[in-house]
Amino acid sequence: MDLSTPWLGLRLKNPLIVGASPMVDDLGTVRRLEDAGAAAIVLHSLFEEQVLREQLASLDADTAASESSAEAVSYFPSLDDLPRGPEGYLDLVRRVKAAVAVPVVASLNGTTEGGWLRYARLLEEAGADALELNVYALATDPWDSGEAIERRTLAMARAVREAAGVPVAVKLSPFYTAFAHFARQLDRDGADGLVLFNRFYQPDLDVEELAVARALRLSDPAELPLRLRWLAILSGRVDASLVATGGIHTALDAVKALMAGAHAVQMVSALLRHGPEYLGLVRDELERWMAEHGYDSVESLRGTLALARCPDPAAYERANYVQILQSWRAPAGW
Repeated sequence: MDLSTPWLGLRLKNPLIVGASPMVDDLGTVRRLEDAGAAAIVLHSLFEEQVLREQLASLDADTAASESSAEAVSYFPSLDDLPRGPEGYLDLVRRVKAAVAVPVVASLNGTTEGGWLRYARLLEEAGADALELNVYALATDPWDSGEAIERRTLAMARAVREAAGVPVAVKLSPFYTAFAHFARQLDRDGADGLVLFNRFYQPDLDVEELAVARALRLSDPAELPLRLRWLAILSGRVDASLVATGGIHTALDAVKALMAGAHAVQMVSALLRHGPEYLGLVRDELERWMAEHGYDSVESLRGTLALARCPDPAAYERANYVQILQSWRAPAGW
C-alpha cells in the first residue's frame, strides 16, 4: 500500500499533516506526533502584529511608520502576554526542525503587505521546509471592496513567495466573492499550495457583563462539507497542492477529502481531544479502508469525486441544490 502523496513539491509519506496548534510548544509532543505517523508538522503562527510591535520598539516612529500600522498593533495584546516574540519563534523553528525528520512548516499570519513579510526569509534560514501564509482578515469596512481585499492578499502572497526560497502555501477563508477565480489567481502568481479553510472564531456575547465572550471551539466533522465542495471544484483546475483543514476527525473524513481532490489533510482538533497517538489510529484505518475498497495508493484515490470529471460543474452544483431542497419530507404525524 502506497500512502505517499505529492505536496508543495515534496513527497510526504502519507497525507496526514499536523496543522498549526499549541502542541508544537512541547518537543516531547512533537516527537510523539512524528512517531504516530505525522507526515509534516505546521507550527502555530507568527503574527504580523508581533513583528510590527517589535519593529516599533526598536526603531524610531518615523522609520517604522512607513511599513506598519500603529492602529493595528494598538488592539493587539502586549508582547508580555504572548508566549514568544519573533526571535522566540525563529528559535522554535530551529528546535522543532532539530527534533523531527519530517517537513516542518512555519506560519505567518497577517492581513497587510509590508516589511514584516521579510520574516519569510528568516524562517527559511531557521530551517523551515515550507511556509504557510495564513490570511485571517474579516472584511468589516463598508468602503473596502472585495477586489481591494483580493489585491492585498495577492500582494502578500507574492511578497512571501519572492522572499522565501521554500514552497509557500496560502491558507484562506471561503468568503471571497468568486473563490474559484481568486484561487486561480493565487495559483497563477506562484502559490505552491492552497489550504482550505481558515476558521473564523466567532465570539459570543455575555449579556450580564455586557462584554464579548471569547472561547476557542474545536472543529467537528460537520464543518467538512464546505471544504469538500471547494476541493472538488478546484481539483484539476489549479496546479497548487490542495489541503483540507477543519473537520478532519476520522480516516473516513480524510478519504472524503482525498476523493474530492486534496493532496493532504491537516488534523488539529481531533488530536487535541484524543492525544498525539490518535493520529496513528487514523493512519492505520485509512490504510485498512483503502485496502478493503481496492485502492493501492493515495494517488489512485485522489480526485475520484472531483467536479472536473463532470462536463458542467456549475450545472451539477445547481442540480444538487435543487434536489436537496426538494428532498425534504415532513415527519410522520405532522
